[in-house]
Amino acid sequence: MNGTTPSTVKSAMRTIDIIEYVVARPAGVVAQEIAAGLAIPVSSLSYLLATLAERHYLTREGRRYLPGPALERLASPRIAMSLADKVRPLVKSLRLQMNETASFFIRDGWHLEAIVTETAEQSLRYSISVGTRSPLHCLAAGKALLATMADAELDGYFAQTRLESFTPSSITDEAQLRAELAEIRATGIGRTREEYTPGICGLGMAVMVDDVAVGAFALAIPVPRFTAEVEGRTIAKLEQAVSLFTAAEMPAV
Repeated sequence: MNGTTPSTVKSAMRTIDIIEYVVARPAGVVAQEIAAGLAIPVSSLSYLLATLAERHYLTREGRRYLPGPALERLASPRIAMSLADKVRPLVKSLRLQMNETASFFIRDGWHLEAIVTETAEQSLRYSISVGTRSPLHCLAAGKALLATMADAELDGYFAQTRLESFTPSSITDEAQLRAELAEIRATGIGRTREEYTPGICGLGMAVMVDDVAVGAFALAIPVPRFTAEVEGRTIAKLEQAVSLFTAAEMPAV
């Protein structure tokens, strides 16, 4: 075997990715966004979309593609989907668009837990396993979630938690971390630079539903690739993922 993915398997994976991507967006999505979100060439995407529409797995309304009636026998109501099921297509999209490790974290007490993760397909990369628990204060997603806490809850966090040092860059001073959290509250973006893992920068953004933080999307990027341009694109993709998730959670009018 030559180690490459056979074209038939690649097509099957892309077909599944397209279905998951469209199902995660109840309002529908245009072909250009699917191509960009899943990094699929337009020539290949056109064929796959036409096939899925012909078989009624997708339906087309104007330029937008929506889940088709053939999915009804396969799909559960969104309300019955787990949080991991809901965010998985968006995490995959983040990884494909940036080719960096993307994850979704939830809070477990004063720790983070990764519930979905997609590892970058690059030699130099960060890797984290589903179920891994990490401290809040030195990961970008953790800082983003800390910044959503009310003052009383944040006071409880500092009273009950020791800000452990993992690298020389770890923030272990309460006043310094509080100042950074105030900035995150203003911008919505949590940042870390080699604070938990040497050589790795992170960007994270919390997801709010009915004023409650349900978790946070994050990307981990090695320092050599963490340029200002990459940082700007990453923030834009995180904002898009959060917007898409929250729009899908809004009740139908």
